[in-house]
Amino acid sequence: PNLTIVDPCDSVDIEQSVPQLAAHAGPTYLRLLRGQVPTVLDEYGYRFQLGKAAELRTGRDVVLISTGLMTMRALQAAARLEADHVDVAVLHVPTIKPLDREAILAAARTDRLVVTLENHTVIGGLSEAVGATIAYAGVGARVVPIALPDEFLAAGALPTLHDRYGLSTDAIISKVKAELDAHTTGTDDPNP
Repeated sequence: PNLTIVDPCDSVDIEQSVPQLAAHAGPTYLRLLRGQVPTVLDEYGYRFQLGKAAELRTGRDVVLISTGLMTMRALQAAARLEADHVDVAVLHVPTIKPLDREAILAAARTDRLVVTLENHTVIGGLSEAVGATIAYAGVGARVVPIALPDEFLAAGALPTLHDRYGLSTDAIISKVKAELDAHTTGTDDPNP
């Protein structure tokens, strides 16, 4: 109860979130990234606001709702999908708790494909929080999670692990294309 959880994308998120978390009443958790992480949010006029999501990119076909380092992958995937005439929005959710339900509902109240991206298990993270928010509001959007499986995972370098578990930019693009194909053909299973 009352725990605030922040999953930053890059150094911009970290630099801006730390003072806000320090000034915040109650317990906080900041998930720090390991290794050298590129700075990406400075290109989007982004400002971290505790408890608020930020739309970094608009798009009419797909909305990628991402957190942490997966926001960088979401932006990369969106740029590459644009070459295939797929218009992709990116909603960055740096604060997992409290969740910006209004921003998520605004993103889901369209006919776009909704995909969540997180460097966390599919259980108990962003995808379930987004799914619950949408279901509780009675919005009919289907949520497609891109996350780690609920199992014991291998150890290793992040690029290797992200390739193995489907969190790489290439895997995201493949998943989005498969889901769009299933959506346009009216099937629920993108891998019949």
